[in-house]
Amino acid sequence: MTEKKSTLIETPREKYDFVPDEKICYDVIIIGTGIVGWSAAMYTGRLGLKTLIIGEMPGGTITQTHVVENYPGFISLSGPELAQKVENHARDYDIDILLGKVEKIEKNKSNLFVVLTKKQKFNSKTIIYATGSKWKKLGVPGEKELENKGVSYCALCDGPLYKGKEVAMVGGSDSAVKESLLLSEYANKVYIIYRGEKVHPEPINLKRMEEKVEQGKIEVINNTNITEIKGSDGFVSSVVLDKPFEGKTELSLYGVFVAIGHIPLSDLAKEIGVKINAKGEIIIDRKAQTNVPGFYASGDVADTSFKQAITGVGEGVAAAYNAYEYVNKGNYVMPTNSEMNENKKITPLIRTKTKSKTAKKK
Repeated sequence: MTEKKSTLIETPREKYDFVPDEKICYDVIIIGTGIVGWSAAMYTGRLGLKTLIIGEMPGGTITQTHVVENYPGFISLSGPELAQKVENHARDYDIDILLGKVEKIEKNKSNLFVVLTKKQKFNSKTIIYATGSKWKKLGVPGEKELENKGVSYCALCDGPLYKGKEVAMVGGSDSAVKESLLLSEYANKVYIIYRGEKVHPEPINLKRMEEKVEQGKIEVINNTNITEIKGSDGFVSSVVLDKPFEGKTELSLYGVFVAIGHIPLSDLAKEIGVKINAKGEIIIDRKAQTNVPGFYASGDVADTSFKQAITGVGEGVAAAYNAYEYVNKGNYVMPTNSEMNENKKITPLIRTKTKSKTAKKK
């Protein structure tokens, strides 16, 4: 008896037009086209919710990650590859897609959410807010003036420009060390400049960094801050340190990469009354619910302490399911595997309420 081999499907099996419609009321509008938003869209599409996903940057910030080795099911792949796989999965369902910027979220008299872009307006029963975050800046003289002229926040994007040159990576997190490892493949030398006692990457990345230190490709400068970024002829030429390194407070460099954290993009949610914490993160519960009924949040914009692609995806999926329950009052019946095999475009089954046999006749 021959064993039946499974078929790996990585591209959408169906073709849809994905065109948004201002005339209808959506069950859910997902704001954010990063990996969290697309994961939520995959689930809302699968659950049969009329879905619109809106975002400016397909794939989100994970597309700027060189290597992902902690996402279950994939031993190692690039950030762009992972983002594309998740997006393809979402596009396998009949959802609407709009690449653009959400300008405002409102509530109308019918208690529906109104999502406004520059030229369009959409109504929805629920919102899944998955906008993610933006890079935190150093805030030192020269940073703004020399951005994209030697100051960068993405090693994957700009690392190849510094082949054979000296650069700095500011930060001591796992992300900063991973970015430094990527830069070391191009640069002559990478200085990791960190304000704390010692960097704190995951053990596997610490080992890789130590190997690069032994090779002379990476050098760590702890307990030190950059106070100014200087330029020459319009490009980065050096940084000024708050304490001497090898007898000098100025270090000659061609590039400065910054990885000191992120700022949650929660402003639109705050404007509609969603509660945020002191860090600007949206406060959610285990169901990804906020204090505003029908408004859910997931990923880096939410107040969970451990932020990873997989944890954000989990929150997005939780938001999708709980948005479904909110819209349908818990009447959903999950189709069986045989039903899914018989008809891929399964329509969500709705329980019909029947009178109790013991009910008294009037």
